[in-house]
Formats: sequence, structure tokens, C-alpha cells
Amino acid sequence: MSARRREGAPGARSDAARPADPWRDARAILCVRLDNLGDVLMTTPALRALRRSARGRRITLLASRAGAALAPYVPEVDEVVAYDAPWVKNAADDPAEDRRMIEALRQRNFDAAVIFTVYSQSPLPAAMMCRLAGIPRVLAHAHENPYRLLSHWVRDPEPGQYVRHEVQRQLDLVATVGAACTDTRLSFATQDADRRSLGAILAAYGLGGGQGWIVAHCGASAPSRRYNPALYARAISLLHGCGLKILLTGGPGECALTAGILAQCTVRSHVIDLAGRLTLGELACLIEDARLLISNNTGPAHIAAAVGTPLVDLYALTNPQHQPWQVPHRLLYHDVPCRNCYSSVCREGTHACLEGVDPRRVVAAAHELLAWRAGVSPRPLVA
Repeated sequence: MSARRREGAPGARSDAARPADPWRDARAILCVRLDNLGDVLMTTPALRALRRSARGRRITLLASRAGAALAPYVPEVDEVVAYDAPWVKNAADDPAEDRRMIEALRQRNFDAAVIFTVYSQSPLPAAMMCRLAGIPRVLAHAHENPYRLLSHWVRDPEPGQYVRHEVQRQLDLVATVGAACTDTRLSFATQDADRRSLGAILAAYGLGGGQGWIVAHCGASAPSRRYNPALYARAISLLHGCGLKILLTGGPGECALTAGILAQCTVRSHVIDLAGRLTLGELACLIEDARLLISNNTGPAHIAAAVGTPLVDLYALTNPQHQPWQVPHRLLYHDVPCRNCYSSVCREGTHACLEGVDPRRVVAAAHELLAWRAGVSPRPLVA
């Protein structure tokens, strides 16, 4: 048997290369996705494939505290365990918590684990945790030979051979152990209770009764993915003529950002600042009920894809794998030689891939998608 087959590399399709029985019998599966909320959302099709590929499967998601906030909204997952791992960017630093987490996983007696990563992340720290927790089958992409840390090693072809969308990467991973499904949409199940509480918030601003609105989410966790606030203000001012309210959203730490954008708007009578006011569930309902989302490439953009809301995506050219998935959208950027830098901070100090997007392009894209949604325009939905 070749080394390629023995290691379960892509393309090894025989029963000898990928024994089906061990995974067919796996019922309690730990899925590890330890980065951001948007990354967890892009993994939900693979979680669905795992769940639907065998009867009686129970899926537990090990996620960062940010990702774990999705727990009530992802029906494919039975349990979410929050854990800020020391090999992922966060403020946690508690070795005792690492030991407690290993013991907590051991007590759950998982049959198997799947470690989901982007290609720049190593799965081996999580694989070691799974080994110490006594999980007998562990699947992941890896560039380097994991030896006994992974029972099912898929050689990582990215970025050397090709680069896939993040959703497709994770679907391809679980397909190597026989997990597949025809429904590959992102998953976010909005809740009636959140919509009712959102309704009370909107009523205080005179919104409700079927009125339409556009949501503008102006922040992002990485500075390199943030459109210039002055340019955002100009685009929002120009959208006054569309006849819809513009609702600014953001987390508690982004209130100063949205307040500054509102202050720079030359026309602001149509703008309402909701930053810091909404829970995750309320934000998702707001986006689901919106005519359109205008957003940097961040978590709410993936929520829009999950709930089917058209999206104008101000797309910093840091990563080609995170474009909107299966939703009508316009992707706005200015092409630059340093594209695909995978950097959280612009290395050139220019933010040229976003600074080069004229606010009038944002407005034109918004009008195109609004026209399509109203049934006026037959233009292609993705551009």
C-alpha cells in the first residue's frame, strides 16, 4: 500500500485507503473549531454533513467563546463547549483551564473528533488535546506528518496546489470519512423570542409594521478589513435617496465607531445607530428582515449568507476563501499587488484594497441588489 493511501490523502478512495466502518459506527463526535464566529458559521455545512451521514449521531462543538455564542442558533449541534485555546489569538492564559478541558472531554467518551482549521493553522495542538482526552479517531487537514496524533490524516493541498472557499474546504474534509449532504447552505436559525425583543427596540425608533431597512455593519475584528469610516459616512449619506432607513450595527466596543460615522454623515435623518443595543439573536433577525446588508467582511456578512439577505460586501483582499456563500451579493474591492496577504493589519499601511472603493460604488451596488429584490432587475446576482 502506498504512503499516500495509508495517510488518507485526497484521491485515496478505496476501502483499504479509507476504512468506512470506524466512522460509520461513530455516534458521539467532537467538532473542534476554535477561531471566530464567522469561521464557525462557514463550518456549519460540514457539521450538517456529519450529523446526517449516520443515524443517532450527536455533535458537540468545541469553540471559542465568540464562536460558542452561536449555540442556540445552529440546530446541527447538540452541545457547544466554550474554550479559548492558547494556540488561537485571544486574551486567555490559564494552563489549569487547559487541563480541566482535557478532563472534561475525556469524561464525555467521544467516539471521534474532527478538527477544522484554515490552512495557515496547525491542527496538532487540538489533536494532542484529543489524544490526551482518549478520543480514538481524529480527522484533520495537516501539512506536516502528524504520526499518531491523527488517525485520519488528509494532506493539506492549500495553498500549494489550490485554494478553496472555506466552506468547501471543510465539506471536502468530512467527505473523506463518508460524510456528505446535498444542503450546503450556512446555518443560522433565528428565534421568535429574539424577533419579538427586536420589535420592541425598533418600535422605540418608529420602525415596524412591514417597513423596510438597510443594515450597515461598519466594524470588523481585524483592522485590515475595515472600510474607512469617512467613506462609509459618504456612502450612507448618498443612500438617503433610496427611501429606506439605514440601521448601523456593531458590538459594544464599536459604539464610538458608529457614532463617529453618524457624525460625519452630511445627511443623517435616515440613519439610526443601534450599535451596542442588540444581542446576537436580535442582530440576526434584523439582518434577516432587512432588504440588504452593507458590511465589511466579518461575522454579520456570514449571518446574511445564512439567512438569505443580499449583501454588499466591502471585501478587503486579505483572504480569498471567505467570500459570501450562496447568497446574492456584490463584492467590492480595489485590486492591489499585495492581495491575499492574510494579515490582520495592513502591511503596506495604505489599506488600498478598501480605500480604493469609491462610496458611489457602494451606493450603485446597493441599488442593483434592491432592484433585483424588487423584481425590477434581471442582472446577475453575484459580481
